[in-house]
Amino acid sequence: MTVVVGGGGLAGLVAARHLAEAGRDVTVFEERDEVGGRVRTEKRDGYTFDRGFQVMFSAYPAAKRELDVEALAPRPFTPGATIAAPNHRSVLSDPLRNPTAAPQTLFNTDVRTADKLRLFRLQRELADVEPVELLARGGSTIADYLADYGFSRRFVERFAAPFYGGITLDRSLETDCAVFEYTYKMLTEGEIFVPAGGMQAIPRQLADRARAAGATIETDAAVTDLQADDGEVTVEAGSETVTAESAVVATDPQSATELTGVDAIPTEALGCVTQYFSLPSSRAPDTGKRIVLNAADDRPNTVAPLSAVASEYAPEDMELYGATFLGTPDESDEELADEIRAALRSWYPKASFDALELRRTDRIPFAQFAQPPGFRRSLPEPTAPDGPVVLAGDYTRWSSIQGALESGKVAADLLQ
Repeated sequence: MTVVVGGGGLAGLVAARHLAEAGRDVTVFEERDEVGGRVRTEKRDGYTFDRGFQVMFSAYPAAKRELDVEALAPRPFTPGATIAAPNHRSVLSDPLRNPTAAPQTLFNTDVRTADKLRLFRLQRELADVEPVELLARGGSTIADYLADYGFSRRFVERFAAPFYGGITLDRSLETDCAVFEYTYKMLTEGEIFVPAGGMQAIPRQLADRARAAGATIETDAAVTDLQADDGEVTVEAGSETVTAESAVVATDPQSATELTGVDAIPTEALGCVTQYFSLPSSRAPDTGKRIVLNAADDRPNTVAPLSAVASEYAPEDMELYGATFLGTPDESDEELADEIRAALRSWYPKASFDALELRRTDRIPFAQFAQPPGFRRSLPEPTAPDGPVVLAGDYTRWSSIQGALESGKVAADLLQ
């Protein structure tokens, strides 16, 4: 059987590998000059810039199945986060996984003891639930879920809103609580990390595995048209017209909608802006390897000390930080950079940020699709297109790397 895969992102590459391993003749068409889709990395002047702030959860079931995680040379963040406000910082961590931070967590006044105990209780409760079962739950907002569980408003405002705002791009916590339960379980059972070579090392490894299984990957070849008849699919890709027995559509949501006519594919977008800054190591504040949360407001929402986590992300004697704003702010790059400088100076008043240099700005209008309560009921089935065509993309599961990886395997299984 011949199969065409439109899109060389995570979902398409996973589908291609499994189909090739099953003996199918597989060709992947990717519109860009390299694989990865939304997971991309650029190296310039000794720095590693991922397209927006992205991390991998080591506990994702699909990551364990589809990737050789150790071959990625994972560089993990320290569990927990630094809660920052003007002239104030505190640490919240899991003392069982990070014993050295236990005193800081114990005496953290931003999060009350009762809330810390609720976190540990929730961790134990979720440990006994399979991840797939968590996605079948939900139905209320994260904000309502936390309130119903008894978490204080103080905990929500100072920790949950910025931390989960960073994960869901929704600081109001109006996202379905299934996403919270799933990601909280992943956080407590594994690490979040970046590969030493940048996040694009993930799709590159997937592509290598697909090629090793026998799949062909053609870049600079966008799928612009797809026609499905009984028993075959005709695809326009680049300058080629290809006929195959079946197809996997693993393009971005808008393109997938245009190619298949499936209106249920979600196209309502949540965006963000990530700016990257360098600073001489001699002037850098001591952030450790924790994400810094803005407890005061969302300007910016978080700052990630990337080179402290992965030294490969910056030249020797320099540090690299990634600061993320939620949404699509209208301010210029320099105006946003000035807000970040002001925030850092207020959080670390003894440090000097005069040499903080803006290196790159990524404005990402479609970073995730919206996931309000009950969103999974409206997502398209992989078999929604007419003819021998299936969908593969996180928009058939949930908006995450896990969702993308899992969707590729589901699509391949349907065509075997």
